[in-house]
Amino acid sequence: QLSLVESGGGLVQAGGSLRLSCVASGFRLDDFAIGWFRQAPGKERERVSCISSSGVTTNYASGVEGRFTVSRDNAKTTAYLEMNSLKPEDTAIYYCATAFFHGSVRFNCPDNFGFWGQGTQVTVSS
Repeated sequence: QLSLVESGGGLVQAGGSLRLSCVASGFRLDDFAIGWFRQAPGKERERVSCISSSGVTTNYASGVEGRFTVSRDNAKTTAYLEMNSLKPEDTAIYYCATAFFHGSVRFNCPDNFGFWGQGTQVTVSS
């Protein structure tokens, strides 16, 4: 059975850190770019970051660049999102997703993210 499972969310004070994980089961991640997205209550889902299938290139939304770091370990079929200097406005459900894509994401993330995890809640208190 194919699945993506996020974990690592929780409640943290502003200025704190969390590390999210996204574990793929039933398939390898080598052929897929991975994206991290979030959705806050009453807001549209937004893309936070993505990483190329090789892990060589990354891309960040302007509001998280410099605070968040995306990485992956294809051998472990796992991707990570390290979040530092968290702000209350980072509060959201965070999702990972895969896109069949082998190119660079340095300038743009792919637009074909089609397989999603169930999400993990991140709450940042002020």
